[in-house]
Amino acid sequence: MSLREGEARAAATLRQCGHDLVERGSSVLREITEGTLEVPEWRRYPEGEVYDAATHAQYFYHRHPVASRARTGEACEHGHFHLFLRAEGMPAGIAPLVVPEMAVANALVPPQSAPLKRGARDEVAHLVAVSINARGEPIRLFTTNRWVTGEIWYGADDVIRMLDHFDVRTGAPSLVLNRWLAALVQLFRPEIAMLLRNRDKTVQEWQWRWRRRGHVFEDTRLEITSSFDIDLEARLALVEEVGRELAARPAISLRRRLPPMAEGWGA
Repeated sequence: MSLREGEARAAATLRQCGHDLVERGSSVLREITEGTLEVPEWRRYPEGEVYDAATHAQYFYHRHPVASRARTGEACEHGHFHLFLRAEGMPAGIAPLVVPEMAVANALVPPQSAPLKRGARDEVAHLVAVSINARGEPIRLFTTNRWVTGEIWYGADDVIRMLDHFDVRTGAPSLVLNRWLAALVQLFRPEIAMLLRNRDKTVQEWQWRWRRRGHVFEDTRLEITSSFDIDLEARLALVEEVGRELAARPAISLRRRLPPMAEGWGA
């Protein structure tokens, strides 16, 4: 499937999910918090996190304190999803750059810690974080330093390969929410790939700048490694417009005109 076909399919899924949410009088935020109006800071939703035992995709939602959101430019954010892929669901031939023995979450910031261990292996990669506003609309994609999520660090190219494997097929906490998240990753796959490469660049530059001041992956001064504001409605409209333009083009026949049987055959 081509990139354009993947985006078109993801756009159609997101449109359908949006329609289903409106029909239910719900939103992405209400689906993840099960309608809870008061969402405590740092509490992860849902309880026990979301994990698909077939695909080994995992995610949770939480929100930071107001002061923290203002400091990092997240003032319009209600909270964000952290999306992961565990080792059993990763493509073959991928190896971590920071081995599990080194990946110990920073004890000074307990709210920022690894996802719950699910499956048989320890390795888990953080794919991207998705910020939403109080209406449940996605407003930003971002990546983080290793200490934020306690992940095992994989290079950008390997994490980009993992994006196609993020698929949550379970019904909990909400099938429409799970489909929405997976489709969002596919729709914004080029942007996420850019963010992951910028993440690695940021870490490398930070390591060079502060090379004598500790381990870059555990340096709490570096939290957000790359970010990108998004407008879902504008992106859906763009993908749909491109689809209409392609559909309106006249079909080009690839069938060659064969000569009459009497031409070119010799005696």
